Amino acid sequence: MSARAHYWLMKTEPTDFSIDTLQKVGREPWTGVRNYQARNFMRQMQPGDQVFVYHSNCEVPGIYGIGEVVGTPYPDPTQFNKKSKYFDPKSTQEQPRWDLVDIGYVRHLKRPLSLTEIREHRDALGEEFALTRTGSRLSVLPVTAAQWKLLLGLEKK
Repeated sequence: MSARAHYWLMKTEPTDFSIDTLQKVGREPWTGVRNYQARNFMRQMQPGDQVFVYHSNCEVPGIYGIGEVVGTPYPDPTQFNKKSKYFDPKSTQEQPRWDLVDIGYVRHLKRPLSLTEIREHRDALGEEFALTRTGSRLSVLPVTAAQWKLLLGLEKK
């Protein structure tokens, strides 16, 4: 475990993989990230880091649960699989382009925090909170300790 835990938000489409699925399987490799900035964030992750599981592209986008990074980053095997929708012909075993981390289930939130509700707290979350910035489409985002605490506090309201 890292000396100081870090916090993240990871987006997923619940029709592909949801917090319910993570609960059932317990631990899952977070495959398919194909954005360099999001990949670089994943490369910074360490076991023990906490993760908000965010459902996107659904009726009510928002944070639905919490996961935990349970391993160090390693090459995403889907980049080498020609049958995978995440195949990357430019990746090689010697020089992989894409990494992933394994995420373990921690818990569901007491209630989902919708994107609409999160945006109501934009000022308190600060300008650097990418989820509330217009045009931000990253699937992996850093979250500060203060932002984590604020967002967790909202689930009790």
